[in-house]
Amino acid sequence: MASVVTDKNDFSQGEVWKNIVRLALPMTVAQLIQVLYNIVDRIYIGHLPGASSLALTGLGLTFPILTIISAFTNLFGSGGAPLCSIARGQHDDAKAERIMGSSLAMLLGTGVVLTLLCLLFRKPILYLFGASDDTYPYADQYLSIYLCGTLFVMMSLGMNGFINAQGFARQGMLTITLGAAANILLDPVFIFVLKMGVRGAALATVISQMLSAIWVMRFLTGPQAILRLRLKNLRPDWGLVGKIVGLGMSGFIMAVTNGLCTIACNATLQVYGGDLYIGVMTVVNSVREVFGLPITGITNGAQPVIGYNYGAHKYSRVKEGIRFMSIISVLYTVLVWALVFLAPAPFIRMFNSDPSLLEAGIPALKIFFFGYFMMSLQFAGQATFVGLGKSRQAVFFSLLRKAFIVVPLTFILPMIGGLGVDGVFLAEPISNFIGGAACFTTMMLTVWRKLGDDEA
Repeated sequence: MASVVTDKNDFSQGEVWKNIVRLALPMTVAQLIQVLYNIVDRIYIGHLPGASSLALTGLGLTFPILTIISAFTNLFGSGGAPLCSIARGQHDDAKAERIMGSSLAMLLGTGVVLTLLCLLFRKPILYLFGASDDTYPYADQYLSIYLCGTLFVMMSLGMNGFINAQGFARQGMLTITLGAAANILLDPVFIFVLKMGVRGAALATVISQMLSAIWVMRFLTGPQAILRLRLKNLRPDWGLVGKIVGLGMSGFIMAVTNGLCTIACNATLQVYGGDLYIGVMTVVNSVREVFGLPITGITNGAQPVIGYNYGAHKYSRVKEGIRFMSIISVLYTVLVWALVFLAPAPFIRMFNSDPSLLEAGIPALKIFFFGYFMMSLQFAGQATFVGLGKSRQAVFFSLLRKAFIVVPLTFILPMIGGLGVDGVFLAEPISNFIGGAACFTTMMLTVWRKLGDDEA
């Protein structure tokens, strides 16, 4: 049976685009469902009777902390899974299992530390991130409970990549589906029926992530997996940990810089627009999360395929995978840009029906999504670097777009020509044009050109 499963998940066989789509479709659905964890919370909280806008803004203030947790999840999960794919392509399953065990050990250790630190210092951190006396209580209520589930979040999201790396994208999708379905069912019960408000949203999320974590652990220790979690591999192999961290640093930096951008945006918006515009940014980021799913789905689906073929020295198939991933991503983002430009209002109403937020949100959304297709070039180039184990390039371009472009522009643009809050939202499209062009061009001039003939 194991031989049959291994042959089925041999990415060096069959048409490359079909292998990518076979992984990408369920992974996209899984990511869509994953986003529902937070999106559903925002939708319900954004329509709470009374202070819905303040509650939504308070929830938005927690994003940087949740992003930091996600960053460490990426560091060990997204760093380990591509290495696992490459080891599979080299037919070294023992090494692949050591990579998986070391990744889990590091996820658990950092999860405990992050939980304690964030709980101890949450108040000064939230005020630093742009909280006011009106919005802090909502942020604190959500975060205090959410942090209790940090380990579940890191286990379910970090280790789910190892299910996908083995070619079991449907099972990976089920990981997320289980938790999201529980969250969708529990949210209205805790928020409205039990009248727990923001606390109820956080509690529903924690319970849901716990169910997802249990599913992941059960699968990776069960007979269906090609590569299994074994107790002997839970002691970190520090040589492999170094490689995991090196490759995962790209996803880590991308997540950290996303959090840094959110902090910069919220702090600047508090000065130029107040709580209302922090609420607008919360909605805008939520819309971006939804629209970004197919891009991350196709690029994440491509990574195991190009990584496996790279390890197997099937370089023509690697190039075919890069080409397919890039074209699909660009075409999709052009369509999204047109849709947001022509009909922005429904996307804002989904999260909040406050007329003042809608009035401020429509122009902000149009500015933020201008030239959205350039972001797909960043994702395609980044996915290629990560999939082939090119950690230095991946790290550099993660830093370039967010830390070196978005954050400085967020502080500078509002002061130029009276742009104010528009300058904050304008920083994103400028970074997409510069960062996307630089990342994709570098990938084509370096990686693409060096992918020569297949080796026997």
